[in-house]
Amino acid sequence: MTVRLYVVIPCCNEEEALPITAGKLRGKMSALITSGAISSDSRICFVNDGSKDHTWDVIKRLHGDDALFSGINLTRNRGHQNALLAGLMTVKDRCDVTISMDADLQDDIDAIDAMLAKNAAGFDIVYGVRSSRKMDSAFKRSTATTYYRFLARLGVESVYNHADYRLMSRRALDGLEQFREVNLFLRGMVPMVGFPSTTVEYVRGERIAGESKYPLSKMIALAIEGVTSLSVKPIRFITNLGIGVSIIALMVAIVFIVQFFLGMTVPGWASTVVSIWILGGIQLFAIGIIGEYIGKIYLETKARPRFLVQEVLDVSPDAVDSR
Repeated sequence: MTVRLYVVIPCCNEEEALPITAGKLRGKMSALITSGAISSDSRICFVNDGSKDHTWDVIKRLHGDDALFSGINLTRNRGHQNALLAGLMTVKDRCDVTISMDADLQDDIDAIDAMLAKNAAGFDIVYGVRSSRKMDSAFKRSTATTYYRFLARLGVESVYNHADYRLMSRRALDGLEQFREVNLFLRGMVPMVGFPSTTVEYVRGERIAGESKYPLSKMIALAIEGVTSLSVKPIRFITNLGIGVSIIALMVAIVFIVQFFLGMTVPGWASTVVSIWILGGIQLFAIGIIGEYIGKIYLETKARPRFLVQEVLDVSPDAVDSR
């Protein structure tokens, strides 16, 4: 039996890229339907994440021209991770499997064939993994490697060189729905769902049009989100750091006492000032980490909705217009 596939694509200010993306994906989906790999009522679902340009107008035009395209319009910008989750949760009861990817088509769409084959072999989650990072700058390669190693040291389960290009079965999506946290880092949450999983390697290409929606500042914010959402080890690090500094301070105090009785004390402000600055920096760093966790607790206790859907465009038999 062929599976019904929904390709979920978050979009934020992507009016330049969408026509190109839609054309390439239409060709891929048509080929998969013709070969019998997926059913004829499979869809490409664009999720408009509060775009300020004409992205939603483009999505509505694509939907009007071809029922292959569906659309979800969020009430406001909620960020990439929330927009992706909104798409997955909206379509999960209309399909057998989903594949999530970015609108810039840097992810190789030909890897979809291998993902579907892995799913047919019994895997509920198939991660798209970059075979290399040769196209990245040396800075990006080194920081990415360091970050993945850092996550592993913190006990966070993640897939190396994987972003958000992945296949998920309906039961895997049902499992993901049980995770109710507001602070989202799907790259770390999906491995926690369990179920049989595997990887498919692909070569990541250049962005087809428009500008990157993930500048350095957003990448850093996402990295911090990943660490603080999935591990409490930074808090434990503060405790160990405090113990270590206390031991060093006690040793230094003993040295000063011995020097005092031996008449070896040398007046000076350098050591005092340096000590104050070091301890002050450690305290501010510790307060910052604690504040990050307190802020997340604050957001979680409010239990605000992670996304709100304003409109759904889909002619699928199971679709419901949410207007």
